[in-house]
Amino acid sequence: MAPPLLTLRDIHLTFGGTPLLTGAELSVSEGDRLCLVGRNGSGKSTLLKIAAGQIEMDKGERFFQPGRTVRYLPQDPDLSRYTSTLEYVNEGLTEGDDPYRGAYLLEVLGLSGNESPSELSGGEARRAALARTLAPEPDILLLDEPTNHLDLPAIEWLEEELKSLKSALILISHDRRFLENLSRATIWIDRGVSRRMDKGFAHFEAWRDEVFEQEEVDQQKLAQKIKREEHWMTYGVTARRKRNMRRVRELAELRKQKREHRGPQGTAKLSATEAEASGKLVIEAKNISKTYGARAIVKDFSTRIQRGDRIGFVGPNGAGKTTLLKMLTGELTPDTGSTRLGTNLEMVTLDQKRENLDLNDSLSSTLTGGRGDMVVIGSETKHVMSYMKDFLFSPEQARTPVGALSGGERARAMLARALANKSNMMVLDEPTNDLDLETLDLLQELLADYPGTALIVSHDRDFLDRVATSVIVSEGEGLWREYAGGYTDMLAQRGEGVTARKAEKAAPVKKEKTSSNGTISKQPQKSKLTFTQQHLLKTLPDTIEQLEARLEKLQSEMNNPELYAKNPDKFAEISQQITELTTEKDAAEEQWLELEMLNEAG
Repeated sequence: MAPPLLTLRDIHLTFGGTPLLTGAELSVSEGDRLCLVGRNGSGKSTLLKIAAGQIEMDKGERFFQPGRTVRYLPQDPDLSRYTSTLEYVNEGLTEGDDPYRGAYLLEVLGLSGNESPSELSGGEARRAALARTLAPEPDILLLDEPTNHLDLPAIEWLEEELKSLKSALILISHDRRFLENLSRATIWIDRGVSRRMDKGFAHFEAWRDEVFEQEEVDQQKLAQKIKREEHWMTYGVTARRKRNMRRVRELAELRKQKREHRGPQGTAKLSATEAEASGKLVIEAKNISKTYGARAIVKDFSTRIQRGDRIGFVGPNGAGKTTLLKMLTGELTPDTGSTRLGTNLEMVTLDQKRENLDLNDSLSSTLTGGRGDMVVIGSETKHVMSYMKDFLFSPEQARTPVGALSGGERARAMLARALANKSNMMVLDEPTNDLDLETLDLLQELLADYPGTALIVSHDRDFLDRVATSVIVSEGEGLWREYAGGYTDMLAQRGEGVTARKAEKAAPVKKEKTSSNGTISKQPQKSKLTFTQQHLLKTLPDTIEQLEARLEKLQSEMNNPELYAKNPDKFAEISQQITELTTEKDAAEEQWLELEMLNEAG
């Protein structure tokens, strides 16, 4: 049997005085397809960095076969030293690697290769890093959240690409379907140590529950044994002193085992603050359309959403999911058609970019809204420390700035704040980002039991299968269609999913690869949001709202039947102001829509 390509033995690492890894191990052989799982903060990414040689452990052994190659995909790639994405990707190639493969992968992932790293969004930087990691086809691929910022066509393309590679894989991902489709063995990081199961992720949860159940039985047996020994110490017949001292030492060791045992990490407690029930009809859209320039984003779409529906929105990046969602919720007016909202709606929104979080604000202030130390959850009032505990935050994190939290912790903070607000309709834009699997389970259960309505934009196929009652899918060219059931049900009814876009992206580059002069033609560089554009995208909604308020005030003055008779000059002045403000508002809305589409496409 061939020796492993990579071995980690008895890995120990401490951060800030707190042990993170206390004996973790990892072995990777040719052809392995491993998934690395564990709670947020358990040390998965750290162990992957140790495997990649990125950080040093405090204690342990790392062996990597000489002459082999390994590539590591970080969560936060650094492209600052490069002038273009193609330069960044090609710099990762070595002698003997296919010189065209980097450009091909960039094209498939929606980049041209001409992009300046200083102008990339976080998602674009991640896709460039993915192209750099895959291009050399190394002996071992270490991928930390490779599906982040990818849409469904790219995720399903990536699955097929990884299946076709001979490289051994170690994957960290919150995407269950992705792990189920690719993994053959599972490494579980739990309380500082690792456990291995030679089965794919589909079997993980049953295995994890068995381990916890057996652990509980073992702890009960240990408690009973300690009780018997204590009884003997108190009432037993005195034997030889040597024997007594042995029993004393054994009892001390048993007590130490009991004292030092670390039980499973607690589970977040998710509960939504429910408002009074909305009307039975929540949203009715009739033949709504929206265009940007010559491009149709939504064309002649109609739907009726009832109380209790959980609607998933599916489509590639840039298809217009967010635009459609904003039209349905009344935030954006359609060009044609009409949208009617039901009665008594109280909506809460969770945005995927966490833009509503003030990164300089403390965690406790974020959860209370800056109003004291209490959080109101429905009819119950909780101290913020207790509410933090429900979402697995420690008391020491109360004064921690939100910007210092990990991605998973920010996701939990956003959830905690959103769920504390009264609602009977949730609008969730990529709610699964950065959540660990246990918290995902609880979110799914919460949505299943939620008596209100949920509108969910997601690229997570498993999440949609578990939650959605119907799925609205982009059919291309502004057409959207609704299918009953989850993502898998949609595939069965439609006959195909968003994977149909894969061939459209891949084919041109393969053709260029064999061109007569050996060159690869570059696609036009995609539009990027500059700092000024990002500022406008953020501030334009407030500007539009202010313009609408001014228009409403002027219109109220115009409605005075005596105005024209008493002061015709004032009437003319107000009429002119209304015309000018209406033009200004329309231009602002058009500019906002343009920036929103560019932002969504990026």
